[in-house]
Amino acid sequence: MTKWFKSSVRTLILMSSLLVALAPGYSQAADFFDETFGNLQDELETAKEEGKQGIFLFFQMSDCPFCHRMETTILNQPDVIKYYKKHFLAFSIDIEGSNEMTDFDGTTGTSQELSEKKYRVRATPVLMFVNLEGKRILRYTGPTRTKQEFMLMGQFIVDGAYKTTKFTRYKREHMKSIAP
Repeated sequence: MTKWFKSSVRTLILMSSLLVALAPGYSQAADFFDETFGNLQDELETAKEEGKQGIFLFFQMSDCPFCHRMETTILNQPDVIKYYKKHFLAFSIDIEGSNEMTDFDGTTGTSQELSEKKYRVRATPVLMFVNLEGKRILRYTGPTRTKQEFMLMGQFIVDGAYKTTKFTRYKREHMKSIAP
């Protein structure tokens, strides 16, 4: 019995150490997104009060490998978190979720209903930026390839380049100067 007990304690210590080692990356990814009660009208007012450039929405689902990759390789990076926290409120929206939401224009429904019917999200992730009037200013379907591309997307909004050009052109012009 003592041998079994020692083996179990060792296993427990090993598993605990592994969890502690993995926790920083997980908690940082969780830090990227802001908490919400699902009322995007209220969140828009908060963004205005806090001097943000807009709201970033990350439409995702739990079994999406591309969403997971972005969360574990891009959205958990301290410089990404810092930049996006400074300029945007950021919310994760589960396209299969049953949480009640109120959209920017007052439309209500579950996160799944709004994702499907209003935003027509068919594949994930979908990255969407909304201005302070609640209007979509950029929609990007699929994961960004690199952290630099994701940061460039935020810069595209912050600099106001979306008012005069498309993101694909902006990216083509600016990615050369920030090669990884």
